[in-house]
Amino acid sequence: MNPESNEAMRSGNRMRLALLALAFLGTAALAVGLRLTGWQPSATRVHGELLQPPGDLRALSPVTAQGSLYAWNPSARVWRVAIAAPECAGMHARGCAQALDAVDKVWRLTSRHASRVHVLWIGTPPTRQRPDTLRAIRPDPKLLQALPRSDVSTGPPVYLIDPNGFVVLRYAPGFDPADLRTDLARLLKLR
Repeated sequence: MNPESNEAMRSGNRMRLALLALAFLGTAALAVGLRLTGWQPSATRVHGELLQPPGDLRALSPVTAQGSLYAWNPSARVWRVAIAAPECAGMHARGCAQALDAVDKVWRLTSRHASRVHVLWIGTPPTRQRPDTLRAIRPDPKLLQALPRSDVSTGPPVYLIDPNGFVVLRYAPGFDPADLRTDLARLLKLR
């Protein structure tokens, strides 16, 4: 073999190795850079406020308006959409009605997964027509305290509670029901 062709072959091999190392290290550096800047693909973003750390309701035993205990029962794999509205009279009536309509619409749109979603109203629900799916929960101060920023004067916030009893997402008063629907649909598919 010609020494010049050997040298050219080695040089070509070195170039390929350098390009391979650059491709590996470049993608790793890009991934680290994206992670450090906090970028996430839109498919993994949640629309509600992700609660860090999540609220822990497992030790609490909510009581329904009828006086029976509402069990968390993690093995049933039921998600809860909770509206924290201990007071719906007077100036809060409109916000409560809007929250009830929004959550009812979201529940109806879960269609085949509807049995895996409970709608909890913490407090006294509006006196108007209530969906059959609504479970009224007595407004226990400990329960309300465990829900982050539940004492909003502009209307009731809505929470998404996982099957174990952790409050994972919060939606501010006047939220877009499509945001809750999108987040809930993703979580129900995880099963």
